[in-house]
Amino acid sequence: MAARVAGMTDIASLTAKLTSILVDITGCVVSTENEGNMDTRPKLNDPTADATTQAVAAGLADELQKALETTDADRYDNSFAADVLWGTPFGALVIGHNQINAIHRRMMQLEKAVASASRFEVIVATSPAPGVIVTQIRRQALDPGAFSEVALYVLVERDGNWWLSAAQNTPIDESKSFLTRMNLDAAS
Repeated sequence: MAARVAGMTDIASLTAKLTSILVDITGCVVSTENEGNMDTRPKLNDPTADATTQAVAAGLADELQKALETTDADRYDNSFAADVLWGTPFGALVIGHNQINAIHRRMMQLEKAVASASRFEVIVATSPAPGVIVTQIRRQALDPGAFSEVALYVLVERDGNWWLSAAQNTPIDESKSFLTRMNLDAAS
């Protein structure tokens, strides 16, 4: 009895397909460019908007950097929309500028800073639709071992201004990353 998966009738074809799926799941890129038009997923990023996309993302990172350096919560939240969705690094959801701004004000007034001196850097920025930018920005603490995080930001353009619509912050802990563990396993 022959195995039949998506038109494949022999074990070699099935094995090759399953191998490519496993490689894809582990994080390695599987190219289908030379296999015909098997992948019908659209590429959403608009490369013609790249200059604006990069400038807006860099501007946000710079705004956050300067606000953290001056412990200015109002400046930190300057680009947040009134109905911003803010996912904290530890799983809480805060809805609305007023709520997150009040939290950021309290955090930045503490005697011991919640976020130590840090460097903000844009990791990637894309424009999946007109007037929309999705960017990932890392806040890397300058002190070794201090709390660092990376955030995924969604910005939306309204009347010539870019507003933060949503953000999800995630702590950086390379030791718990599957990709780091996978690379360490491959190196040994």
